[in-house]
Amino acid sequence: MTDVWACVPVKAFTGAKSRTGSILTPNQREVLAATMLEDVLAALAGATRLAGILVNTVDPVAADLAYRYGARVVTLGALDGHTGAVNGMAQVLTAEGKGALLTVPGDIPRVTSREIDAVVSSCLAPPSFTIAPAHDALGSNAVLCAPPFSVPLRFGDDSYFPHLMAARALGIEPTVVRLHGIGLDIDHPADLRAFMAVRPRMPTRTLALLEGFGL
Repeated sequence: MTDVWACVPVKAFTGAKSRTGSILTPNQREVLAATMLEDVLAALAGATRLAGILVNTVDPVAADLAYRYGARVVTLGALDGHTGAVNGMAQVLTAEGKGALLTVPGDIPRVTSREIDAVVSSCLAPPSFTIAPAHDALGSNAVLCAPPFSVPLRFGDDSYFPHLMAARALGIEPTVVRLHGIGLDIDHPADLRAFMAVRPRMPTRTLALLEGFGL
């Protein structure tokens, strides 16, 4: 099987999750971003089908969390937004001859190791492309490229269908995997409410934190 490396781009926690500012203080938002990242790293570390984990960040707290879960920290493209950071990790993996890149964001705290393994298991022979959409079917919450540059990636609020079209333009039929944990990213107050409303509640660090905030 192709060796798949998980790649997590992480912005600086200062000023994180500004769109939740109507219900969370700046300090709460920073703590939330770090806590969600830890939930994601724990899921990645528990997966059985990954060859390794890369975290692209210049934030020292994020780097410390990455090392705690056995990840490598890189900084190529870390200051160039989500897309730049993912492309930086793709460059690192390509230079090292790695087989595939699986990128996930640091704000999907309901992700499980089983979901990560399910995405990796869906990887077809290269060149291939697998994608797990956000719950709104607009964002791209997990993308697996084999090899790492098999399909050009450009992330944003409405990247899911453009990614499908980019793959098909290269003659690659995307494999679409829909998973509840990966699908629920947290950017807006509505996402926080959706996260808190999910039943059964999954005992994550993020859930405990938000309950502590009184949400």
